Amino acid sequence: MKFGLRLRGGLLATLIMFGAPVVAPVGAAFMSSSALAQTVQSISVEGNRRVEVETIRSYFKPGPGGRLDQGAIDDGLKALIETGLFQDVRINRGPGGQIIVSVVENPVIGRLAFEGNKKIKDEQLTAEVQSKARGTFSRAMVQSDTLRIAEIYRRSGRYDVRVTPEIIEQPNNRVDLIFTIEEGAKTGVKSIEFVGNNAFSSYRLRDVIKTRESNLLSFLASGDIYDPDRVEADRDLIRRFYLKHGFADVQVVAALTEYDPEKKGFNVTFKIEEGAQYRVGAVDFRSSIPNFDPSSMRAYSRVNVGSLYNVESVEKSVEEMQIEASRRGYAFAVVRPGGDRNFEAHTVSVVFNIDEGPRTYIERINLRGNTRTRDYVIRREFDISEGDAYNRALVDRAERRLKNLDYFKSVKITTEPGSSSDRVILNVDMEEKSTGDFSISGGYSTTDGALAEVSVSERNLLGRGLFAKASVTYGQYARGYSLSFVEPYLLDYRVALGLDLYQRQQLSNSYISYGTKTLGFSPRLGFSLREDLALQLRYSIYQQEITLPSYLANCNNVVGSSAFNPSPAFAASQVPPIDLSSTNGLGCYSDGEASLPVRKELANGKTLTSALGYTLTYNTLDNNKNPTDGLLIDFRQDFAGVGGDVSYLKTVADGKYYAPLVSDIVGIVRLQGGILTKVGSDLRMLDHFQMGPNLVRGFAPNGIGPRDLNPFGTQDALGGTKYWGASLELQMPFWFLPKEVGLKGAVYADAGGLYDYQGPTSWTTTNEVNAPGCIPSTINPSSAGTCTGLVFDDSKVVRTSVGVGLIWQSPFGPLRFDYAVPLTKGKYDRVQEFRFGGGTTF
Repeated sequence: MKFGLRLRGGLLATLIMFGAPVVAPVGAAFMSSSALAQTVQSISVEGNRRVEVETIRSYFKPGPGGRLDQGAIDDGLKALIETGLFQDVRINRGPGGQIIVSVVENPVIGRLAFEGNKKIKDEQLTAEVQSKARGTFSRAMVQSDTLRIAEIYRRSGRYDVRVTPEIIEQPNNRVDLIFTIEEGAKTGVKSIEFVGNNAFSSYRLRDVIKTRESNLLSFLASGDIYDPDRVEADRDLIRRFYLKHGFADVQVVAALTEYDPEKKGFNVTFKIEEGAQYRVGAVDFRSSIPNFDPSSMRAYSRVNVGSLYNVESVEKSVEEMQIEASRRGYAFAVVRPGGDRNFEAHTVSVVFNIDEGPRTYIERINLRGNTRTRDYVIRREFDISEGDAYNRALVDRAERRLKNLDYFKSVKITTEPGSSSDRVILNVDMEEKSTGDFSISGGYSTTDGALAEVSVSERNLLGRGLFAKASVTYGQYARGYSLSFVEPYLLDYRVALGLDLYQRQQLSNSYISYGTKTLGFSPRLGFSLREDLALQLRYSIYQQEITLPSYLANCNNVVGSSAFNPSPAFAASQVPPIDLSSTNGLGCYSDGEASLPVRKELANGKTLTSALGYTLTYNTLDNNKNPTDGLLIDFRQDFAGVGGDVSYLKTVADGKYYAPLVSDIVGIVRLQGGILTKVGSDLRMLDHFQMGPNLVRGFAPNGIGPRDLNPFGTQDALGGTKYWGASLELQMPFWFLPKEVGLKGAVYADAGGLYDYQGPTSWTTTNEVNAPGCIPSTINPSSAGTCTGLVFDDSKVVRTSVGVGLIWQSPFGPLRFDYAVPLTKGKYDRVQEFRFGGGTTF
C-alpha cells in the first residue's frame, strides 16, 4: 500500500509546536515496524537539483544497528524543512518498503534590489536583511526582512514607511527579489507633557531630556524625531535629575506615547511621582575591616550635613573612598552607602559602610566593537588591568571616561564569571561613530564685523586618540590660520600635550587706528588634578608688529630740511599762526595722526615675546554649554621675559557663579580682575589690558580707560595695567514660547574700571628730539599731540551700566543681542549701546 505525507511550513510549525503525532491510515505500511526498519541507503531522493543526494540522506539518523525507525524518519523530515532550502518536502513509501524523499527546492536569489529608498543607502539595508544575492530564497525570510526594513526606518523617525517585497521569477529556478519602499515623512514629537511635577516646571524638565518638540527649525536637528529608546533614556534622565535635587523617593512611573493621526506625530507624556525633598541629616562612616580607620574617609566625602540629598554626590563619594582604600592597600574594600530616612523631618542620615569585599581578580578584559580605535587607546582609560583586584568603582570610572572620549555611540562594560570562582571577565562593548569634522562657520559681531572660518578636525586621528585641527579665518577685520595638535597621554601618563601654531592679522577699524600681525607658537601641558580641578602649563612665543596707514604716521616724514611738526597749541601761538591743514609738511595733523605709543611701536618694528604661564581652573558647572548651577573659576598668570624683547607679569582672575532661583530664572554673578606688573624693561602699549563690553556692557570695544587726548589725532585707547569688573545677571525663559525655540531673556547690571597706563609717553632716546618728524630742540613745545610728549586721560571713575539681552541657542549657533545704557562713564569713554554677536557651523 502506498502512503503519502506532505508537510509545508505553516502546518509543520503547528505540528511541531503542539507535538501533534502524524497518524497514517490503519493498515498502511508505516504501521509495520518490520517495514520501517530500513537503512539510510534504502532512501531515494527525487526533485533535487542543487542539493546533493547524500546531503539530504544525512538528515536521517539511523538508530542502533544502523536501521531507521519511524522517529528517525520524522526527525529527518523536520530537519530538512528547517534548513529553509526547500519549498516542499514529501516522504512516500515505494515498492518493498523503500523510502522516497521528494523535494521541491527553494529558488536562488539572482538579484537583490531596493527601490524608493532615498534616506537610507542600499549598502546599509543589504547589511541588515537576511536575504542575500546568490542565497536561497525563503518566503518566511522575506517577510522577516520586510519587517526589519520597516523597523530601520522607524528608528530613524519614519513611522509611515511601507515596504512591499516583489518576487520576479527567472529561468533555472532563480528569482529577483525587490523591496519597494515608500519612506514617508519623518514622524516627529508634536508635544511633550509632564504629569505630577510640582517642584520643577515642565519648561525646566524639557531641558533635562533629549527628546524635543517639532518646530519650524526642526529640519536642522534630529531631537524631535520620535525614538522609543531615547524616550526610555529620558525617563532615567528625569529620575537622575530629581535624585540630584533631593527627591529620594521619586519615580518616573511611565512614559506614555500616543500617535496622533491628525497631527501625524507622537504625543509623549511623562508621569512623575516626586515624593518629598530630603536634606542630609547626618553623615557617618563605619568599617568592618580591622585596623582601618573609617573617619579617615571623611575628607573624601562630598556629602555635607544640611545640604540637599544628592545621589550623584553620594556616588562620587563612594568612588573616591573606594579608590583611596585601594591605594592604601585594601584592594578588596567595598564602600556601600546606606540611608535612614526620617519621613517627618524629611532628612536622610547617610552612612558609608566600608567592608571587605570578595577576593575577586580580573582574569581578562575583552574589547569588542572597536574596529578603528586601537586597543591601547581604550585600555589606558582603565586604572586596572588583567590580574588586578576587581574594583567596581574603577570599572565605573573607566566606563565614564570612555564615554567622555566621544569616540563611541555607546559604551557598556559587563562582567561574566571567569575560569574559577575568584576570577571575573570584563567585556567592553562599544559602537564607534564618526570622529572627523569639516565645518564652514560664519558670524557677525559689532566688534569684528563679518567673519568666516573653514576648519577640518579629527578627534581620533589614525585611531590613536590624537586630536588635530586646521582652520583658516577670513573676515572684515580679522584674518589668519591656526594648526592644533593634542596628545592626551604624553609618554603613557595622564598628561595632555598640546601644540598650537597660529598667525593672526587684526585690521584697523572704527575702534582702533592700527592693525597688528602676530605669528606664534605655543606648547602646553594639561593635568587633571581632580574631577573639578585642572591645571594647564604653557609656553608662548610670538612675534608681533604694528601696521599703520601712511597718513597716520606722516608726522614722522621730512619735507625739506626745516620741516617740523608743531602741536596745535604751538601753531596757534605763532604770528602769523601756522596752518595745520596745509600740505607743506608743517600740517601733518590735518588728516589725523596715530598716538605716540602706536607710532613708537611702529618705529620699533617686529617685537618678540617669550612667556611662561599657567591656568588653574575650578569647574562645578552642571552643564558647560548651558549652565544653570555651579561655579567656574579661572586663575591665570603669564611671565614674559624668558628671552624675547619684553618682560612683564600678567595676573588675571575670572569667576562665575550660577544659581537657579525661582520659576526657571537663573542668577549669574561674575567677578573679574587683572594686574599687569612691570618686570625689568618698559611696558608696551600692546601688553596693556584693553577693555570695553567684555568688562562693562554699553561701551565700545577699547572704549574704557586711558586714552590719548590729542584732538587732531586718532585718540587711540591706551589700555591700563589694572582692571576690575562685577556683573549681576538674571536669565529667564520666555514661558509663552516653546522650549525648543531656544530663546531666553536677560537683565543685568555691570560695573568696572580700567586704570594706570604705564606705557611710553615720550621719545626720550638719544637725539630723538631732533629726529625726522619731531620738533627741533630749539622749539621743543612738549604738549599734547607733539612727537615728544603724550597727554592722556587717566580718570579712575567707576563705569556702570544696566541693560537687557536676548539669548538665542539657535541651530545656527549661539546668538546674543544686548542693549545697555551706561550710567556713569569717563569723559572720553566711547559708548556703544547696542551689541550683537554670533556664529554657526554648517
